[in-house]
Amino acid sequence: MSFDLRARLEERRAASLYRQRPLLESPQGPCVVVDGQPLLAFCSNDYLGLANHPDVIAAWRDGAERWGVGGGASHLVIGHSGPHHALEEALAEFTGRPRALLFTTGYMANLGAVTALVGQGDTVLQDRLNHASLLDAGLLSGARFNRYLHNDPLSLTSRLEKAQGDTLVVTDGVFSMDGDVADLPALAKAAKARGAWLMVDDAHGFGTLGRQGGGVVEHFDLGLDDVPVLVGTLGKAFGTGGAFVAGSEELIECLIQFARPYIYTTSQPPALACATLKSLELLRTETWRREHLAALIQQFRSGAEQIGLTLMDSFTPIQPIVIGDSARAVRLSQLLRERGLLVTAIRPPTVPAGGARLRVTLTAAHSQAQVQLLLNALAECYPLLEPVDA
Repeated sequence: MSFDLRARLEERRAASLYRQRPLLESPQGPCVVVDGQPLLAFCSNDYLGLANHPDVIAAWRDGAERWGVGGGASHLVIGHSGPHHALEEALAEFTGRPRALLFTTGYMANLGAVTALVGQGDTVLQDRLNHASLLDAGLLSGARFNRYLHNDPLSLTSRLEKAQGDTLVVTDGVFSMDGDVADLPALAKAAKARGAWLMVDDAHGFGTLGRQGGGVVEHFDLGLDDVPVLVGTLGKAFGTGGAFVAGSEELIECLIQFARPYIYTTSQPPALACATLKSLELLRTETWRREHLAALIQQFRSGAEQIGLTLMDSFTPIQPIVIGDSARAVRLSQLLRERGLLVTAIRPPTVPAGGARLRVTLTAAHSQAQVQLLLNALAECYPLLEPVDA
């Protein structure tokens, strides 16, 4: 056998980079059972605590009774059902755009949008810290692909000067491993000055940022002219699953015609769309969820500063604790787990070399007392880490 897979796996283990899947044996929520152990979790993207909401569950159940449990075919054959259409209309209204288009996953939404808009002879420019789905989409598009320095409009401008053909600038709205927010006003200005389009994947901003939870575009009060292509996922703050692209009538029609991940994939279960419609209703009406979440973020950052932890510059629910060394990050995660807390260690290649961290995520389902338990455990465990050169 020519593939030495065992050696590759052993190399990853030796570098403290080996990944293992925790087995969740309970619904999403602050209190979970993982691998048979009850834990208080701080690593879910269920930011508004809707994944196990009884009203969302009821909407799924009622939807399944009426529409069944499978999409049956792609949207362009016979898989585009009433709930899908209603959800697209609701998401278009929510984002203030003419139309929205459902995708089965966020990865597919990004892949479909980028590859449908640019190809050979064109240019795609991306932030260096973009999500893997965006980077893969740029590489697979066949367009001239380049990355600008993280959140740096001047770096983007210098690359725009060398762009050829149609040019698409792509950025995360909230960067998933750092928790910082893209400087969309400056990026939009740079893109428009060169006749380029700006595409924003706001997977982690929808539901948590903006006056009405409309995400980073609403946070900066930008419109369709500033951000022509807006992507959002539904498996995070919405608590369900899938994704969407929102934009102009022409953009959505173009994606329907040319986005291969949309054309050649069975639609998501109609009952899932029913559940997401209920999530969207709760997101818009129960504003206390965002207010409570904001208070928890402030509580955590203040407490972490007193402990002496190194945090990233983030006002979002993503609050990474920078450790640096992968082995030390894994050790801190293990020490917390021994005390009944689940916080995942994030290591290269997900983050840059030397950038290992514990990615703390807070949700509206957490209480202030639970956040204090995490802070108390961090104050106890962090001093127990051995120095890097030990």
